Amino acid sequence: MTAMELAVRNSTGTTPETGALHGPDHSLFRQGIFDAIRHLHPAYFAMVMATGIVAIAAQLTGLRPLAVPLSWLNIVIFVVLWTLTLARAILFRQEFFHDLIDHKRGPGFFTIVAGTSVLGRQQIIIFNHYGAATALWFLALPLWAGFTYAIFTGFTVKEDKPSLAEGIHGGWLIAVVATQAVSSLSTLLAGQFPLHETQMLFFSLCMWLCGGMLYIWVISLIFYRYTFFRFLPSDLMPPYWINMGAMAISTLAGANLILNASRAQFLLALLPFLKGFTVFFWATATWWIPMLVTLAIWRHVYKRFRLAYDPLYWGAVFPLGMYTVSTFQLTQALDLPFLLWIPHYFVYIAVTAWVATFAGLLWTMRNLTLAKKGIES
Repeated sequence: MTAMELAVRNSTGTTPETGALHGPDHSLFRQGIFDAIRHLHPAYFAMVMATGIVAIAAQLTGLRPLAVPLSWLNIVIFVVLWTLTLARAILFRQEFFHDLIDHKRGPGFFTIVAGTSVLGRQQIIIFNHYGAATALWFLALPLWAGFTYAIFTGFTVKEDKPSLAEGIHGGWLIAVVATQAVSSLSTLLAGQFPLHETQMLFFSLCMWLCGGMLYIWVISLIFYRYTFFRFLPSDLMPPYWINMGAMAISTLAGANLILNASRAQFLLALLPFLKGFTVFFWATATWWIPMLVTLAIWRHVYKRFRLAYDPLYWGAVFPLGMYTVSTFQLTQALDLPFLLWIPHYFVYIAVTAWVATFAGLLWTMRNLTLAKKGIES
């Protein structure tokens, strides 16, 4: 159950435990808001990731009239989600820190890192605001380090652990996305630090390599879970699209390094390696698309699994936008003009998915508003 759904449910005047009235009308609504904050999913920052990358995709493919309002909206979303997240960390510390070492919800915190980094890239590509992007980079770095070692250390030392079938899911690959997002933003900002440009590019390279290795570790477990354990429609959560998205952003980070190779001697020496692995990442991302579409048809058409708004669906929108951007960047880095048709068509798929998911969010908020009006009347 999502945070928004909990808010709707509690604003009707009943608690999940007792079903009893618990105060005046305004108190009921306020309680619903507190419950929404308390149960806010850590992965909600995927909305920032999705909105930011779709805006960038629109900008690169000549749809600037769409890119600019999406970018401003994304700034508002970023501020609102940070406000809610900080409120949750202060008001509901136990739930917040419990989520950090929860195998299902913990990886969702990496969306904060990825969302912050994507917003920084958005500021550069769409507004040319390097100052804002630099501030976001300085925020993303400690978040990446803190969440990486807190979450994976917690998973390692906790005594009660779920089985592989219960614990692993596509959302784990958000850790890869966060790592590659930091790498990509670092490459774009390297020129802003002329005295440390070489060091920043080396850092970007190391993060790119770490992200690639992390993908190999995690996807091996996910693929093993898919093929050797019983698989139900409910197991195919929306973030399974990150299987593709993690490779797409790895392609983007690699293409950025290729385009900036002339600025560092060690990158020039590694250029054949960079090009080979970047194409490898893009080919893997492309391989995933028909597979994921087939699984989605199996889930919603053959198994008739109900399609309803869930904040995790933003984790499915992001890969579509990222594949658009990464393919566009790949064509620039390797001079592959025959691939340019892909981003120019794929961007409309990404925009459609964003609109559908945003409409689901608005519908949920409408239900909340109607529930509040019903109480007051």
